[in-house]
Amino acid sequence: MIKTIIFDFGDVFINLDKEGAMTNALELFEIEELSEELIAFNSFYEQGLIDTDEFIDFYMDNFPKLSKKEITEAWNYIICDFPSSRLEFIQQLAKDKKYNLILLSNTNALHIECIQKHISFYDDFKNAFNKFYLSHEIQLRKPNADIFQFVLDQNKLKPEECLFIDDTKENTDAASTLGINVWNNDPKTQDIIDLFTIKKELF
Repeated sequence: MIKTIIFDFGDVFINLDKEGAMTNALELFEIEELSEELIAFNSFYEQGLIDTDEFIDFYMDNFPKLSKKEITEAWNYIICDFPSSRLEFIQQLAKDKKYNLILLSNTNALHIECIQKHISFYDDFKNAFNKFYLSHEIQLRKPNADIFQFVLDQNKLKPEECLFIDDTKENTDAASTLGINVWNNDPKTQDIIDLFTIKKELF
């Protein structure tokens, strides 16, 4: 029986343009693919191991023709709209008080700052959850097993009583190794508001 639902944020609640953001970045940086160093640095930032100034400085050092504004806009290009129906869905779940609601997201300070600036109901969304974990704040990152163990331990949860929802299969695969029920949602064809229809066998 599911007692706790653990939600990802991007492409579960807020829509992302991952492909468009990558295409835009490669064109802006005039490269064919991100180097291992860039990928690693992005991960460090997402995990809160470096701050925003260090992150921007690193990109400006590597791409000196670009301004801070251009780099920031390229980084935030991925963020799209947040359908109000999804806010209503999570607020209704919170009101019903049937499930313990947790958000667990790989994200970073720049993205959250952008979301707060453009999504007027961000605080209302955040307040719907019992716990709200962002990777850069807890310095842990999916798909590493320690982030899922952290959530289980911090909230004294039994994995078999949890459902974790994420659009990235690598993340749901990692959670499932700990015995957590998972839904690897497809943001192109599925919507979180249909959770109890799509995954009705769990409820």
